[in-house]
Amino acid sequence: MARILLVDDEKMARTLYGDYLRGVGHEVTAVGSIPDAKEALAFGPYDVVVTDLILPQGDGMEVLQHTKAHYPGVEVVVITGLDKVDPAVRAIKSGATEYLVKPVAPEVLQHAVHRALATRELLQENAALRRYVSLLETGQRISTTLDRNRLSETSCAAFIGMTGASAVLLFQADGTGLPRLLGQQGLSGQALEATLVSAIAPRLGASREARVLEQLPGPFPRALVAPAIEGEDLLGYTLLLYPGSPPEGIAEATGFLARCLALALRNLGRIAEVEDLAYLDDLTHLFNVRYLHLVLDREVKSAQQTQGVFSLLFLDLDYFKSINDTHGHLVGSQLLVEMARVLKGCVRDRDVAVRYGGDEYVVLLRGTDSGGALKVAERIRRTVENHRFLAREGHSLALSTCIGVASFPEHTQEKATLLDLADRAMYRGKKGTRNVVYVAAKDLEATPPGRHSQPTGS
Repeated sequence: MARILLVDDEKMARTLYGDYLRGVGHEVTAVGSIPDAKEALAFGPYDVVVTDLILPQGDGMEVLQHTKAHYPGVEVVVITGLDKVDPAVRAIKSGATEYLVKPVAPEVLQHAVHRALATRELLQENAALRRYVSLLETGQRISTTLDRNRLSETSCAAFIGMTGASAVLLFQADGTGLPRLLGQQGLSGQALEATLVSAIAPRLGASREARVLEQLPGPFPRALVAPAIEGEDLLGYTLLLYPGSPPEGIAEATGFLARCLALALRNLGRIAEVEDLAYLDDLTHLFNVRYLHLVLDREVKSAQQTQGVFSLLFLDLDYFKSINDTHGHLVGSQLLVEMARVLKGCVRDRDVAVRYGGDEYVVLLRGTDSGGALKVAERIRRTVENHRFLAREGHSLALSTCIGVASFPEHTQEKATLLDLADRAMYRGKKGTRNVVYVAAKDLEATPPGRHSQPTGS
């Protein structure tokens, strides 16, 4: 039933008490001194210690205190021939479960051990309950966090606290390539972080099983991988880094926290989808003006800090009003959608294409000076000129565009001025031959007030 360490310097007592306890099914180890008791405890484990209070080279209080200090899950029953109150009080205050006075009847000893085991089981259940409550509260904090940076901090701290990991790496998977690092805790230095990420990310794959990665670079050669799965989707990974083998008994906590992380990542993805809708044009699904101003603010700040460059293209379709008048607004809307596809096909993925309003478009070309922007603008102009719009629908419409080019910091370092200069350059073409590209200049005529408020261009 239980493993019991019996400590008594009297051989007769050891034999008698040992027989009592073995008779009801317990496994008993009997020793006669404090050093032997400490040695036996070191090679345990034991469930209960039964010790005499009077021992050579000390007393049973030393056994009691040593047990409680180094083996807190072990209960202690004290037996003594001293029928006094003070030793009993000291023993109970020091953590003894029972205090028995000799002579001890077999049924009394058995009952005392039984109560000690019951106490131990109750304390273990309470400790487990506290761990479960703590785990539940921690998981709730993770799953309800809707800020990406806070999610990284909260999750890393939770995994370290619950699993004893030396460091944690969090990855987010989007199904389009290698998982990207979401956050880390416990790693000293960016070089170590970069080395580990480059070594780990290709090895994650699409496995949905917890597993251990071996032979990692740096001070933590082993990592326990816990996939973050929500429903049918693999949303990320938690990597718990250890200098040696991962401890036993952490699978339940690790799996639970990983599921909470997956739920949080799912919620973040849904929020991002809603935010994307707020920045998309309903008709063309290009970005809208709201997003243009947001990204321009970021690009200006970044370029100022890094002495970088970028350019804006302002486009307006030529004689678009005649398309609406001749073919109707439904055809005009379809043409605008096709124009958005043509435009995106002429620029890089990292550039930002925007429907500015009506038949006007703006393109932000990252890391591009006026010379490079002029080449892109001319490519767009030629592509639009040679394209036949709505050919599949039976219309095969010809179209052209005027494009204005303005660059940061060549023409200005102000966001509003940059957009205005690109607009003025475009308007110069509208007043001339059309189907042309112009680069910004300080003396260009301003566009008429209210022109951008018109639903369609001319």
